Amino acid sequence: MERPEDITDLPLIKAAIAILYQGDRFLMQLRDDIPTIRYPGHWAFFGGHIEPKEAPYDAMVRELQEEIDYVPPQLTLYHSRSEGNVIRHVYHAPLLVSLDALTLREGWDMDLLTHQQVQVGEHYSAQAGKICPLGPPHRQILLSFIAEQHHL
Repeated sequence: MERPEDITDLPLIKAAIAILYQGDRFLMQLRDDIPTIRYPGHWAFFGGHIEPKEAPYDAMVRELQEEIDYVPPQLTLYHSRSEGNVIRHVYHAPLLVSLDALTLREGWDMDLLTHQQVQVGEHYSAQAGKICPLGPPHRQILLSFIAEQHHL
């Protein structure tokens, strides 16, 4: 088990992630099932690491362009929060195109998840052929976002 004092020895990870929604559904990426990445085979948000000297907003735009070839006209900062050695800058925006208009360039699958699926914490992936869990921090962020009804 990791002791709290061990966290200070870990490198700081800065990430920008996006809550993209259509009505009451939320776009999630099924992460590749590669053991060396965080949350392999889990549903998570699109986004990723912030490069040195890169602003979080610029990283968010870059990551969305790289991962799904789509950037909403406006991204709004929901919050920036630290957890252990990770700082997540969470943005949100409506998804103004259909899933068919997106090009999945990173990850195993993508889908729009309902509030119920987020609450349960898992979702079936046709691509993977199985039910996959939501990444714990992603699920918690989304449950808070839903509770605060930012998208309504």
